[in-house]
Amino acid sequence: MTTTQPARPPLGALPPREHLRLGQTETVLDVVIPVYNEETDLEPCVRRLREHLARTFPYGFRITIADNASTDRTPEVAARLDDALDEVTAVRLEQKGRGRALRTVWTLSEAPVLAYMDVDLSTDLNALLPLVAPLISGHSDLAIGSRLSRSARVVRGPKREFLSRTYNLILRGSLAARFSDAQCGFKAVRGDVAERLLPMVEDTGWFFDTEMLVLAERAGLRIHEVPVDWVDDPDSTVHLVRTATDDLKGVWRVGWALATGRLPLDRLARPFGDDPRDRELNGVPGGLARQLVGFCVVGALSTLLYLGLYSLFRLGVGPQLSNAAALLVSALGNTAANRRLTFGVRGRDRAVRHQAQGLVVFAIGLALTSGALAALDSATGHPSHGTELAVLVAANLAATVLRFLLFRAWVFPDREREGRCGCQETWPAAGTGHAHHVHHPGHTGSTDHPGHTGHDDLTRSAR
Repeated sequence: MTTTQPARPPLGALPPREHLRLGQTETVLDVVIPVYNEETDLEPCVRRLREHLARTFPYGFRITIADNASTDRTPEVAARLDDALDEVTAVRLEQKGRGRALRTVWTLSEAPVLAYMDVDLSTDLNALLPLVAPLISGHSDLAIGSRLSRSARVVRGPKREFLSRTYNLILRGSLAARFSDAQCGFKAVRGDVAERLLPMVEDTGWFFDTEMLVLAERAGLRIHEVPVDWVDDPDSTVHLVRTATDDLKGVWRVGWALATGRLPLDRLARPFGDDPRDRELNGVPGGLARQLVGFCVVGALSTLLYLGLYSLFRLGVGPQLSNAAALLVSALGNTAANRRLTFGVRGRDRAVRHQAQGLVVFAIGLALTSGALAALDSATGHPSHGTELAVLVAANLAATVLRFLLFRAWVFPDREREGRCGCQETWPAAGTGHAHHVHHPGHTGSTDHPGHTGHDDLTRSAR
Protein backbone atom coordinates (compact mmCIF):
# COMPACT_ATOMS: atom_id res chain seq x y z
CA MET A 1 0.00 0.00 0.00
CA THR A 2 1.05 3.61 -0.33
CA THR A 3 2.17 5.43 2.80
CA THR A 4 2.49 9.15 3.33
CA GLN A 5 4.88 11.26 5.34
CA PRO A 6 3.80 11.21 9.02
CA ALA A 7 3.27 14.50 10.79
CA ARG A 8 6.43 15.59 12.60
CA PRO A 9 6.56 17.75 15.70
CA PRO A 10 8.22 21.18 15.53
CA LEU A 11 11.98 20.92 15.59
CA GLY A 12 13.71 22.08 18.73
CA ALA A 13 17.26 21.83 19.99
CA LEU A 14 19.05 18.54 19.61
CA PRO A 15 18.94 16.80 22.99
CA PRO A 16 22.02 15.28 24.64
CA ARG A 17 23.09 11.99 23.10
CA GLU A 18 21.61 8.95 24.79
CA HIS A 19 21.06 5.27 24.11
CA LEU A 20 18.09 4.71 21.82
CA ARG A 21 14.95 3.41 23.50
CA LEU A 22 14.74 0.36 21.29
CA GLY A 23 11.50 -0.98 22.71
CA GLN A 24 9.59 1.99 21.29
CA THR A 25 10.11 1.09 17.63
CA GLU A 26 9.86 -2.16 15.72
CA THR A 27 12.37 -1.10 13.04
CA VAL A 28 15.64 0.19 14.47
CA LEU A 29 17.72 0.27 11.28
CA ASP A 30 16.72 1.30 7.76
CA VAL A 31 19.39 0.44 5.17
CA VAL A 32 18.90 2.24 1.85
CA ILE A 33 20.34 0.87 -1.38
CA PRO A 34 20.20 3.52 -4.13
CA VAL A 35 20.20 1.90 -7.58
CA TYR A 36 20.15 2.91 -11.24
CA ASN A 37 19.85 0.22 -13.92
CA GLU A 38 21.01 -2.64 -11.68
CA GLU A 39 18.63 -5.38 -12.88
CA THR A 40 21.37 -8.03 -12.79
CA ASP A 41 23.03 -7.35 -9.42
CA LEU A 42 20.07 -6.06 -7.40
CA GLU A 43 18.40 -9.31 -6.32
CA PRO A 44 21.49 -11.31 -5.25
CA CYS A 45 22.88 -8.30 -3.34
CA VAL A 46 19.62 -7.58 -1.52
CA ARG A 47 19.14 -11.22 -0.57
CA ARG A 48 22.72 -11.43 0.68
CA LEU A 49 22.29 -8.28 2.79
CA ARG A 50 18.96 -9.46 4.17
CA GLU A 51 20.44 -12.83 5.14
CA HIS A 52 23.38 -11.18 6.86
CA LEU A 53 21.17 -8.80 8.88
CA ALA A 54 18.76 -11.57 9.86
CA ARG A 55 21.69 -13.63 11.13
CA THR A 56 23.77 -10.95 12.89
CA PHE A 57 21.71 -7.82 13.63
CA PRO A 58 19.93 -8.10 17.01
CA TYR A 59 17.16 -5.56 16.29
CA GLY A 60 14.43 -5.02 13.74
CA PHE A 61 15.60 -3.79 10.34
CA ARG A 62 14.35 -2.80 6.92
CA ILE A 63 16.09 -2.70 3.53
CA THR A 64 14.81 0.04 1.24
CA ILE A 65 15.59 -0.11 -2.47
CA ALA A 66 15.65 3.45 -3.83
CA ASP A 67 15.32 3.25 -7.62
CA ASN A 68 16.75 6.40 -9.23
CA ALA A 69 14.61 6.50 -12.39
CA SER A 70 16.01 3.27 -13.84
CA THR A 71 15.18 2.55 -17.47
CA ASP A 72 15.78 -1.22 -17.44
CA ARG A 73 14.02 -3.96 -15.45
CA THR A 74 15.28 -2.69 -12.07
CA PRO A 75 11.80 -1.49 -10.95
CA GLU A 76 10.34 -4.93 -11.67
CA VAL A 77 13.10 -6.68 -9.72
CA ALA A 78 12.65 -4.25 -6.81
CA ALA A 79 8.89 -4.80 -6.78
CA ARG A 80 9.37 -8.57 -6.80
CA LEU A 81 11.74 -8.37 -3.83
CA ASP A 82 9.25 -6.11 -2.04
CA ASP A 83 6.55 -8.76 -2.46
CA ALA A 84 8.74 -11.72 -1.56
CA LEU A 85 10.64 -10.43 1.50
CA ASP A 86 8.95 -8.90 4.54
CA GLU A 87 11.99 -6.77 5.41
CA VAL A 88 12.37 -5.22 1.92
CA THR A 89 10.59 -2.09 0.68
CA ALA A 90 10.81 -0.59 -2.82
CA VAL A 91 10.75 3.14 -3.55
CA ARG A 92 10.61 4.60 -7.06
CA LEU A 93 11.89 8.10 -7.88
CA GLU A 94 11.35 9.68 -11.28
CA GLN A 95 14.57 11.72 -11.08
CA LYS A 96 18.16 10.54 -10.94
CA GLY A 97 20.62 11.42 -8.18
CA ARG A 98 21.97 9.36 -5.32
CA GLY A 99 21.73 12.29 -2.93
CA ARG A 100 18.12 12.89 -3.92
CA ALA A 101 17.29 9.25 -3.28
CA LEU A 102 18.94 9.17 0.13
CA ARG A 103 17.35 12.42 1.31
CA THR A 104 13.91 11.33 0.10
CA VAL A 105 13.94 7.90 1.75
CA TRP A 106 15.67 9.04 4.93
CA THR A 107 13.16 11.87 5.31
CA LEU A 108 10.26 9.43 5.00
CA SER A 109 11.74 6.82 7.30
CA GLU A 110 10.73 6.57 10.94
CA ALA A 111 13.70 4.38 11.89
CA PRO A 112 15.99 5.91 14.54
CA VAL A 113 19.12 4.79 12.66
CA LEU A 114 19.47 5.37 8.91
CA ALA A 115 22.19 3.84 6.76
CA TYR A 116 23.05 3.28 3.13
CA MET A 117 25.40 1.15 1.09
CA ASP A 118 26.14 0.66 -2.59
CA VAL A 119 24.35 -2.14 -4.41
CA ASP A 120 27.62 -3.89 -5.31
CA LEU A 121 28.26 -4.52 -1.59
CA SER A 122 31.95 -3.73 -2.07
CA THR A 123 32.25 -3.24 1.69
CA ASP A 124 32.51 -6.32 3.90
CA LEU A 125 29.15 -6.63 5.66
CA ASN A 126 30.83 -7.52 8.96
CA ALA A 127 31.47 -3.77 9.34
CA LEU A 128 27.74 -2.95 9.40
CA LEU A 129 27.10 -3.65 13.07
CA PRO A 130 30.23 -1.70 14.20
CA LEU A 131 29.03 1.12 11.95
CA VAL A 132 25.62 1.56 13.57
CA ALA A 133 26.45 0.50 17.16
CA PRO A 134 27.83 3.94 18.20
CA LEU A 135 24.63 5.56 16.91
CA ILE A 136 22.42 3.15 18.85
CA SER A 137 24.43 3.65 22.03
CA GLY A 138 24.30 7.43 21.76
CA HIS A 139 28.06 7.83 21.41
CA SER A 140 28.04 9.34 17.90
CA ASP A 141 25.78 11.23 15.52
CA LEU A 142 27.06 9.91 12.20
CA ALA A 143 29.26 6.96 11.19
CA ILE A 144 31.24 6.29 8.04
CA GLY A 145 33.24 3.43 6.62
CA SER A 146 36.83 4.39 5.83
CA ARG A 147 38.96 2.77 3.16
CA LEU A 148 41.84 5.11 3.99
CA SER A 149 42.26 4.05 7.60
CA ARG A 150 45.54 2.25 8.31
CA SER A 151 43.74 -0.92 9.40
CA ALA A 152 41.43 -0.99 6.36
CA ARG A 153 42.07 -3.61 3.68
CA VAL A 154 41.32 -2.38 0.17
CA VAL A 155 41.60 -3.96 -3.26
CA ARG A 156 41.28 -1.49 -6.12
CA GLY A 157 43.18 -0.08 -9.07
CA PRO A 158 45.79 2.71 -8.84
CA LYS A 159 43.59 5.20 -10.71
CA ARG A 160 40.75 5.08 -8.19
CA GLU A 161 43.21 4.98 -5.29
CA PHE A 162 44.92 8.14 -6.55
CA LEU A 163 41.64 9.99 -7.17
CA SER A 164 40.25 9.05 -3.77
CA ARG A 165 43.31 10.16 -1.84
CA THR A 166 43.65 13.35 -3.87
CA TYR A 167 40.01 14.25 -3.26
CA ASN A 168 40.34 13.76 0.48
CA LEU A 169 43.50 15.89 0.52
CA ILE A 170 41.53 18.63 -1.25
CA LEU A 171 38.83 18.41 1.41
CA ARG A 172 41.39 18.69 4.18
CA GLY A 173 43.11 21.65 2.58
CA SER A 174 40.06 23.63 1.45
CA LEU A 175 37.31 22.76 3.96
CA ALA A 176 39.50 21.68 6.91
CA ALA A 177 37.77 18.29 6.92
CA ARG A 178 39.09 15.84 9.53
CA PHE A 179 37.21 12.71 8.46
CA SER A 180 39.32 10.39 6.34
CA ASP A 181 37.03 9.06 3.59
CA ALA A 182 34.14 11.08 2.19
CA GLN A 183 33.22 8.83 -0.73
CA CYS A 184 32.96 5.34 0.71
CA GLY A 185 29.41 4.11 0.02
CA PHE A 186 28.88 2.93 3.57
CA LYS A 187 27.44 5.49 6.00
CA ALA A 188 24.87 5.88 8.78
CA VAL A 189 23.21 8.74 10.65
CA ARG A 190 20.85 9.02 13.60
CA GLY A 191 17.31 9.87 12.60
CA ASP A 192 17.01 12.91 14.86
CA VAL A 193 20.20 14.34 13.36
CA ALA A 194 19.12 13.60 9.79
CA GLU A 195 15.83 15.42 10.39
CA ARG A 196 17.72 18.67 10.96
CA LEU A 197 20.78 18.09 8.78
CA LEU A 198 19.27 16.91 5.49
CA PRO A 199 17.34 20.12 4.64
CA MET A 200 20.65 21.99 4.77
CA VAL A 201 22.33 19.73 2.19
CA GLU A 202 21.83 21.12 -1.33
CA ASP A 203 23.52 18.52 -3.51
CA THR A 204 21.42 15.74 -5.02
CA GLY A 205 24.22 13.71 -6.59
CA TRP A 206 27.54 12.18 -5.53
CA PHE A 207 28.68 15.22 -3.53
CA PHE A 208 25.76 14.70 -1.12
CA ASP A 209 27.89 12.57 1.23
CA THR A 210 30.72 15.10 1.43
CA GLU A 211 28.42 18.06 2.01
CA MET A 212 26.54 16.23 4.76
CA LEU A 213 29.77 15.27 6.54
CA VAL A 214 31.33 18.74 6.27
CA LEU A 215 28.24 20.46 7.67
CA ALA A 216 27.95 17.91 10.47
CA GLU A 217 31.60 18.27 11.41
CA ARG A 218 31.49 22.08 11.34
CA ALA A 219 28.42 21.98 13.58
CA GLY A 220 30.31 19.93 16.17
CA LEU A 221 28.51 16.63 15.62
CA ARG A 222 30.51 13.47 16.33
CA ILE A 223 31.48 11.32 13.33
CA HIS A 224 32.57 7.75 14.03
CA GLU A 225 34.88 6.04 11.53
CA VAL A 226 35.02 2.29 10.94
CA PRO A 227 37.92 0.72 9.01
CA VAL A 228 36.47 -1.49 6.29
CA ASP A 229 37.54 -4.30 4.00
CA TRP A 230 36.63 -3.14 0.52
CA VAL A 231 36.93 -4.68 -2.95
CA ASP A 232 36.53 -2.41 -5.97
CA ASP A 233 33.70 -3.20 -8.39
CA PRO A 234 35.29 -3.33 -11.87
CA ASP A 235 31.87 -2.88 -13.50
CA SER A 236 31.03 0.36 -11.69
CA THR A 237 29.13 2.82 -13.88
CA VAL A 238 30.34 5.94 -12.05
CA HIS A 239 31.66 8.56 -14.50
CA LEU A 240 34.89 9.57 -12.76
CA VAL A 241 35.65 12.82 -14.63
CA ARG A 242 32.11 14.22 -14.40
CA THR A 243 31.85 13.18 -10.74
CA ALA A 244 35.18 14.80 -9.90
CA THR A 245 34.14 18.04 -11.63
CA ASP A 246 30.84 18.15 -9.77
CA ASP A 247 32.63 17.43 -6.49
CA LEU A 248 35.04 20.35 -6.99
CA LYS A 249 32.10 22.66 -7.74
CA GLY A 250 30.48 21.43 -4.53
CA VAL A 251 33.66 22.07 -2.54
CA TRP A 252 33.71 25.68 -3.79
CA ARG A 253 30.01 26.21 -3.03
CA VAL A 254 30.17 24.79 0.50
CA GLY A 255 33.46 26.58 1.24
CA TRP A 256 31.95 29.91 0.18
CA ALA A 257 28.81 29.30 2.25
CA LEU A 258 30.91 28.51 5.33
CA ALA A 259 33.18 31.52 4.78
CA THR A 260 30.24 33.94 4.50
CA GLY A 261 28.36 32.47 7.47
CA ARG A 262 25.31 31.65 5.34
CA LEU A 263 24.74 28.24 6.91
CA PRO A 264 22.84 28.26 10.24
CA LEU A 265 24.84 25.44 11.83
CA ASP A 266 23.75 26.43 15.35
CA ARG A 267 20.56 24.38 15.00
CA LEU A 268 22.70 21.21 14.91
CA ALA A 269 24.59 21.92 18.13
CA ARG A 270 24.24 19.37 20.91
CA PRO A 271 24.50 20.10 24.64
CA PHE A 272 26.73 18.00 26.85
CA GLY A 273 25.42 14.77 28.31
CA ASP A 274 24.14 14.07 31.79
CA ASP A 275 27.54 13.89 33.49
CA PRO A 276 27.30 16.11 36.60
CA ARG A 277 30.63 17.66 35.68
CA ASP A 278 29.02 19.08 32.54
CA ARG A 279 26.25 20.90 34.35
CA GLU A 280 26.27 24.62 34.85
CA LEU A 281 27.92 25.70 38.10
CA ASN A 282 26.44 28.47 40.21
CA GLY A 283 28.45 31.67 40.06
CA VAL A 284 30.50 30.62 37.05
CA PRO A 285 29.65 32.56 33.86
CA GLY A 286 28.83 30.12 31.06
CA GLY A 287 31.49 29.87 28.37
CA LEU A 288 33.85 32.37 29.99
CA ALA A 289 36.95 30.16 29.77
CA ARG A 290 36.33 29.30 26.12
CA GLN A 291 35.59 32.92 25.27
CA LEU A 292 38.80 34.07 26.95
CA VAL A 293 40.86 31.60 24.93
CA GLY A 294 39.18 32.59 21.68
CA PHE A 295 39.49 36.29 22.46
CA CYS A 296 43.21 35.95 23.27
CA VAL A 297 43.91 34.10 20.02
CA VAL A 298 41.98 36.64 17.95
CA GLY A 299 43.57 39.48 19.92
CA ALA A 300 47.10 38.21 19.30
CA LEU A 301 46.50 37.92 15.57
CA SER A 302 44.81 41.31 15.30
CA THR A 303 47.62 42.92 17.33
CA LEU A 304 50.18 41.58 14.87
CA LEU A 305 48.04 42.92 12.02
CA TYR A 306 47.74 46.28 13.78
CA LEU A 307 51.50 46.63 14.38
CA GLY A 308 52.28 45.63 10.80
CA LEU A 309 49.80 48.15 9.41
CA TYR A 310 51.09 50.86 11.75
CA SER A 311 54.67 50.28 10.60
CA LEU A 312 53.51 50.36 6.97
CA PHE A 313 51.45 53.54 7.33
CA ARG A 314 54.22 55.19 9.36
CA LEU A 315 56.40 55.23 6.25
CA GLY A 316 54.21 57.92 4.73
CA VAL A 317 52.27 59.75 7.46
CA GLY A 318 52.59 60.81 11.09
CA PRO A 319 52.10 58.58 14.14
CA GLN A 320 48.55 59.72 15.02
CA LEU A 321 47.12 59.15 11.53
CA SER A 322 49.00 55.87 11.18
CA ASN A 323 47.66 54.70 14.53
CA ALA A 324 44.07 55.62 13.63
CA ALA A 325 44.17 53.91 10.23
CA ALA A 326 45.85 50.75 11.49
CA LEU A 327 43.52 50.50 14.48
CA LEU A 328 40.42 50.98 12.30
CA VAL A 329 41.33 48.20 9.85
CA SER A 330 42.37 45.76 12.57
CA ALA A 331 39.29 46.61 14.65
CA LEU A 332 36.93 45.65 11.80
CA GLY A 333 38.67 42.32 11.43
CA ASN A 334 38.82 41.85 15.21
CA THR A 335 35.08 42.41 15.63
CA ALA A 336 34.21 40.03 12.78
CA ALA A 337 36.52 37.30 14.10
CA ASN A 338 35.34 37.62 17.72
CA ARG A 339 31.72 37.64 16.58
CA ARG A 340 32.13 34.30 14.83
CA LEU A 341 34.85 32.49 16.78
CA THR A 342 34.71 33.82 20.34
CA PHE A 343 31.03 34.50 20.91
CA GLY A 344 29.56 32.04 18.40
CA VAL A 345 27.30 34.49 16.54
CA ARG A 346 26.72 33.23 12.99
CA GLY A 347 24.82 34.45 9.98
CA ARG A 348 24.39 37.98 8.71
CA ASP A 349 21.69 39.13 11.09
CA ARG A 350 22.82 42.20 13.10
CA ALA A 351 26.28 42.01 11.55
CA VAL A 352 26.21 45.73 10.67
CA ARG A 353 25.00 46.60 14.17
CA HIS A 354 27.77 44.55 15.73
CA GLN A 355 30.37 46.29 13.58
CA ALA A 356 28.93 49.69 14.58
CA GLN A 357 29.16 48.75 18.25
CA GLY A 358 32.66 47.45 17.59
CA LEU A 359 33.59 50.86 16.17
CA VAL A 360 32.46 52.47 19.43
CA VAL A 361 34.76 50.10 21.26
CA PHE A 362 37.42 50.98 18.68
CA ALA A 363 36.98 54.66 19.48
CA ILE A 364 37.71 53.96 23.14
CA GLY A 365 40.83 52.02 22.16
CA LEU A 366 41.83 54.84 19.83
CA ALA A 367 41.53 57.33 22.67
CA LEU A 368 43.76 55.19 24.90
CA THR A 369 46.45 54.59 22.27
CA SER A 370 46.37 58.15 20.91
CA GLY A 371 46.63 59.51 24.44
CA ALA A 372 49.61 57.25 25.10
CA LEU A 373 51.35 58.47 21.93
CA ALA A 374 50.64 62.09 22.81
CA ALA A 375 52.01 61.60 26.32
CA LEU A 376 55.12 59.89 24.90
CA ASP A 377 55.71 62.70 22.41
CA SER A 378 55.26 65.29 25.13
CA ALA A 379 57.71 63.52 27.42
CA THR A 380 60.53 62.70 24.97
CA GLY A 381 60.08 65.02 21.99
CA HIS A 382 61.14 62.63 19.22
CA PRO A 383 60.76 59.02 20.38
CA SER A 384 62.21 56.17 18.33
CA HIS A 385 59.99 53.82 16.33
CA GLY A 386 60.75 50.98 18.75
CA THR A 387 59.68 53.10 21.72
CA GLU A 388 56.45 54.01 19.95
CA LEU A 389 55.68 50.34 19.35
CA ALA A 390 56.40 49.45 22.99
CA VAL A 391 54.06 52.17 24.25
CA LEU A 392 51.39 51.11 21.78
CA VAL A 393 51.62 47.48 22.92
CA ALA A 394 51.15 48.55 26.56
CA ALA A 395 48.23 50.81 25.66
CA ASN A 396 46.66 48.08 23.57
CA LEU A 397 46.84 45.63 26.47
CA ALA A 398 44.72 47.99 28.54
CA ALA A 399 42.38 48.55 25.60
CA THR A 400 42.12 44.79 25.05
CA VAL A 401 40.88 44.11 28.58
CA LEU A 402 38.28 46.83 28.20
CA ARG A 403 37.33 45.54 24.73
CA PHE A 404 36.65 42.04 26.05
CA LEU A 405 34.43 43.34 28.84
CA LEU A 406 32.47 45.53 26.44
CA PHE A 407 32.15 42.77 23.86
CA ARG A 408 30.86 40.31 26.44
CA ALA A 409 28.50 42.67 28.26
CA TRP A 410 27.30 44.96 25.46
CA VAL A 411 28.10 43.86 21.88
CA PHE A 412 27.55 40.08 22.22
CA PRO A 413 25.66 39.55 25.48
CA ASP A 414 24.35 36.12 26.47
CA ARG A 415 20.75 37.26 26.32
CA GLU A 416 21.12 38.00 22.61
CA ARG A 417 22.33 34.51 21.81
CA GLU A 418 19.60 33.03 23.98
CA GLY A 419 17.00 35.31 22.45
CA ARG A 420 17.55 33.80 19.06
CA CYS A 421 15.96 30.57 20.24
CA GLY A 422 12.57 32.17 19.81
CA CYS A 423 12.94 32.92 16.13
CA GLN A 424 10.63 31.31 13.66
CA GLU A 425 11.72 29.96 10.35
CA THR A 426 9.64 28.68 7.47
CA TRP A 427 10.60 25.24 6.19
CA PRO A 428 8.89 23.27 3.48
CA ALA A 429 7.11 20.35 5.08
CA ALA A 430 8.59 17.16 3.70
CA GLY A 431 6.49 15.65 0.98
CA THR A 432 3.92 18.44 0.83
CA GLY A 433 5.30 21.57 -0.76
CA HIS A 434 3.60 23.54 2.02
CA ALA A 435 5.34 25.36 4.82
CA HIS A 436 5.20 25.10 8.56
CA HIS A 437 6.92 27.10 11.27
CA VAL A 438 9.55 25.64 13.52
CA HIS A 439 11.77 27.01 16.25
CA HIS A 440 15.54 26.87 15.92
CA PRO A 441 17.96 27.60 18.77
CA GLY A 442 20.86 29.90 18.10
CA HIS A 443 19.61 31.15 14.74
CA THR A 444 18.19 34.47 13.64
CA GLY A 445 16.09 35.35 10.69
CA SER A 446 14.77 33.08 7.98
CA THR A 447 16.86 30.95 5.70
CA ASP A 448 15.94 29.24 2.48
CA HIS A 449 16.73 25.58 2.22
CA PRO A 450 17.53 24.77 -1.39
CA GLY A 451 17.92 21.20 -2.30
CA HIS A 452 14.99 19.97 -0.24
CA THR A 453 12.83 17.76 -2.40
CA GLY A 454 9.15 17.12 -2.27
CA HIS A 455 7.85 13.64 -2.78
CA ASP A 456 5.09 14.08 -5.34
CA ASP A 457 7.15 11.96 -7.72
CA LEU A 458 7.51 9.10 -5.28
CA THR A 459 5.43 6.00 -4.86
CA ARG A 460 6.32 3.91 -1.84
CA SER A 461 5.25 0.29 -1.58
CA ALA A 462 5.15 -0.95 1.99
CA ARG A 463 3.34 -3.36 4.22
